[in-house]
Amino acid sequence: MTSRILTGAVLLVLLFLALFFGGWVFSVLWTACVCIALYEIFHALYKAQHRPVAWPTWAALLIAIPGFLYLTDVASLLLLVVLVAVTTFIVSALVMFRDEPKLEDLCMSLLPLFMVVIPAMSFLGMTRIQTIGLQRVLLCLSFFIPVAGDSLAFFVGSKYGRRKLNEAISPKKTVEGALAGLFGSVIIAIVIYLIGKAFNVSGMPHFISFIILGLLGGITGQIGDLLASFVKRHCGLKDFGHIFPGHGGMLDRLDSILLSGTLVYLFQALPWI
Repeated sequence: MTSRILTGAVLLVLLFLALFFGGWVFSVLWTACVCIALYEIFHALYKAQHRPVAWPTWAALLIAIPGFLYLTDVASLLLLVVLVAVTTFIVSALVMFRDEPKLEDLCMSLLPLFMVVIPAMSFLGMTRIQTIGLQRVLLCLSFFIPVAGDSLAFFVGSKYGRRKLNEAISPKKTVEGALAGLFGSVIIAIVIYLIGKAFNVSGMPHFISFIILGLLGGITGQIGDLLASFVKRHCGLKDFGHIFPGHGGMLDRLDSILLSGTLVYLFQALPWI
């Protein structure tokens, strides 16, 4: 527990620095984190005796990074659709023309694309927001909604949890912890709104939007956490890596953040929301 808390504190300090500087500093650090997470999930799949085709997904990541940094929201989303279609086509062809083609290898080849690469681009897309204050607010929502939810769910679930949330995938997660996590996600969203208002950030969404994002972001964050646990259980792993004492690997830290950030990005990018 001590190493978990200390490591978490260091990660929070680094996150605050990245959010404060924003721009290329955040983009470089985020890209490095995503590359590590992508390596970890492919490594886990290889250890589970799968034969995923990795290079098309890596190529899609390298093309998507500058696209989401410099293109408009509409253009970058169109680029993403093209990259998904092309990557799926290439991976499908390469797997099907093997001596022993297996459908699970095809599925496992595409899993990192949808689990890591596509959600990760949402964060780079938010760095294009012109108002630095609004950019920080939305990025804070993306990170802290799932982090606050995960933290409160862990402590409440450890002490008061009785009913299992999904024992087949994650035996330690409880319904009580999940509900506490949702409460924590909504509260941190309200806190971020109040801080943004205190600093007179322009272009702030309505207060109700923060409550909705806190609730939905908390749900998507928990689904992302369960998805990562599902993959780890399939691969026979406790953690994706060991670079963070008490926390596991990079993907263990990003699993809930990736989906929550995608929700926030779509909220600000799509005009009908």
